[in-house]
Amino acid sequence: MRLAVMISMLILSVLNMTGLAHNAVVADCETRKPLPNATIFDRQGNVIGICNSKGKMPYISDMDLPITVRYLGYEEKTIYTAPDDTIFLNEVFTELPEVIVRSRQHKVLHMLAYIREYSTLTTYSDTVFLFREKMADYMLTPDKKMKFKGWYGPRTLKSKSYYRFTDAKGTDSVSDKCSHHFSWSDWIGVVTSPKIPAHLRSVDYGTDTLRGKYSPTEVWLRNNDKVTVDVNVLADTTSRKWVPNLSIFFRNRLDFEHFRIRFNYGNVVGDSISPMDMTGYSFNIESNGRGHEMFMFNHVNEPFFVSTYAEVYILDKEYITVKDAKRWERLNLDTSDIEIIEPAEAPELQGPIQELIARVNTIQHDNVRLNFTPDHRLAGRGVHRQNLGQRAFSLLKQLTGITYFKSHRNFNRRWSDFRKEQVHENNNRDPKE
Repeated sequence: MRLAVMISMLILSVLNMTGLAHNAVVADCETRKPLPNATIFDRQGNVIGICNSKGKMPYISDMDLPITVRYLGYEEKTIYTAPDDTIFLNEVFTELPEVIVRSRQHKVLHMLAYIREYSTLTTYSDTVFLFREKMADYMLTPDKKMKFKGWYGPRTLKSKSYYRFTDAKGTDSVSDKCSHHFSWSDWIGVVTSPKIPAHLRSVDYGTDTLRGKYSPTEVWLRNNDKVTVDVNVLADTTSRKWVPNLSIFFRNRLDFEHFRIRFNYGNVVGDSISPMDMTGYSFNIESNGRGHEMFMFNHVNEPFFVSTYAEVYILDKEYITVKDAKRWERLNLDTSDIEIIEPAEAPELQGPIQELIARVNTIQHDNVRLNFTPDHRLAGRGVHRQNLGQRAFSLLKQLTGITYFKSHRNFNRRWSDFRKEQVHENNNRDPKE
């Protein structure tokens, strides 16, 4: 008996010496409530773990320290040593510019977003890592009878990619281009208007867990007018309603090993949440099989593993007419003129990611450099921070010409009205005058 106790104590001491304790929990510093499915980054900026539905952290090796704990809508936190029982995160208050509906004709909701993603493609011998930033928009139509359908997935307006290729020997190279598309970020969009669980509709603070066949499928958190929904897409087939664009992948031979998505909403009023309330969303996906037929010339029957972690920040929203929505749809954008706007609440990039950006930015395409040590002062991204209350759409309209079309149309309408008034006045004028 004593020997068993000594062995147990030895195992616990080894765990505490070589990694973070299993009972560490990530929680909100104000409400003290656990934050489910928080994301863990290692010292190299790689996603190495996800907290469970109760906020409990996975085992983290001491070699991964320092780690970064990130939860969309909260300030990230860096942990240098084994933490105490709870890691508290501070909430970030996001304020989007006010959305004004000018008339009943403005029925289509146009949303602009900044997306930051980390994707890794792994085989037995090679690894491709991708960090990407992009601007995207969504065009949402609340009326299903409307002939204009819009798009609920992110349409890329501007993108910057940074790749690192590593072989079995550890030799690496970097690039801003890759002919293989393995990221999942283009497939995850917004959903319409799901109902809030009845338990949370009449309270200011609370949580509710909806269970799937084997595990929790939805975890709802409410804090006044803020609502967060964490979804385990693999817990139940009904959870796939949150990712309708991926239905084709579930029918194929693709094997998802992990699939979590989180939606953040603010200024929620009523019994349901809508895209109008959305402030952002994030997701973690691990899959086996995506990437086949990319390298078939030298990787016959070799398994492919892909992981994607992404954060989507809503920058701006506005209601527009169907006519303007169609103009946006067929617009041919000159992406060289569009700037990537980073929200103020987005965390600073980790050091290894900044190093990768610096390497890619100093590439001489005629002479690709391997194992190049960059000058960190050259790490320019061409990304601009968004000021509080800044209308990102107004900047984009100036580049796309939408503002010109509107002003020109308004001028013509005002001039036409003026002429009609003059004609009417002249026709009714007394000839004796």
